[in-house]
Amino acid sequence: MLDDRKAAILYAVVQEYISTAQPVGSARVARSPGVEASPATVRSEMAALSDQQYLVQPHTSAGRVPTVKGYRFFVDQWRRHSPAPTLDPVDRQQVNEFFAVSHGGFESILSDTTGLLSDLTDWTAVVVAPSPSAATVRSAQLVELAAGTVMVVAVMSNGAIEKRTIEVPVDTSAEVVADASQRLARRVVGRTLADIGDCDEPDDRLLAAALTALREARAHHEVFVGGTSKLAAAFDAVEQLSEVLGLLEKQLVVVTVMRRVLDRGLRVAIGEETGVPSLADCSLVLAPYSTDGSGGGTIGVIGPTRMDYPQALSAVAAVSSRLGPALSES
Repeated sequence: MLDDRKAAILYAVVQEYISTAQPVGSARVARSPGVEASPATVRSEMAALSDQQYLVQPHTSAGRVPTVKGYRFFVDQWRRHSPAPTLDPVDRQQVNEFFAVSHGGFESILSDTTGLLSDLTDWTAVVVAPSPSAATVRSAQLVELAAGTVMVVAVMSNGAIEKRTIEVPVDTSAEVVADASQRLARRVVGRTLADIGDCDEPDDRLLAAALTALREARAHHEVFVGGTSKLAAAFDAVEQLSEVLGLLEKQLVVVTVMRRVLDRGLRVAIGEETGVPSLADCSLVLAPYSTDGSGGGTIGVIGPTRMDYPQALSAVAAVSSRLGPALSES
């Protein structure tokens, strides 16, 4: 537990480092609001904070920078004193204008939301769509794409569209496809993907393949990522940047990481708290969102550990509260 003076000094160091990305010296901290101490006293307290692993000195003659422990203190303190984070008026207006217009459907809203969140925070945004397993099938059909290829299309109650291709004998007629399409709709409309059973007609291979394809879709979480280019400026090492971008391409890994963070009761995971080595110099700021009767998903931003946490938390909270209702209306 830090005393008030150390807490004020640590808070000032983190704020300054987030703003400048440069090691912070004692003279600078002594001039910060809320720090009532001389540069000499601040220097002594910063040395003590380094001993307690809240700060680290990258070079002998340099100032200090926060550690993961220091950032965690900052975030917890800020959240404790800002229980309802709010955006500034300009950003709030941007959010209002975004959700006031149509974005052309479920996938378009989620994709465009990553752009909004990235613009608000200036970092990479990630949106995980609601799991299709929680939604019911609104309509379903089979569409012949070419000889030997049929697509299963299911429109879900949350607005998502599940599409899977299946292979069929090349001589399958349009009439057979149309008949199987009608029977498929009768079997699945109004059900969740988890409730779809096996085909009870073993010789009906087309219907059986269509049902199997839809059952497999229930474990799929679509992930939308925006603003990846904004991470480039945060990392000096190309290899490090490549590892982070490579992780973002693995949808299952992204979903798993975000779920584990939320399951631990966190909204912010800093560096090693993410549990992923390639994210050791990154932070995640997350929030869940829910849609009417069809489950929910997760949104968040990923950036360097020196990200502006108050801005990121406020932006993620504002967007998550609007996204669920917008998807329910789509």
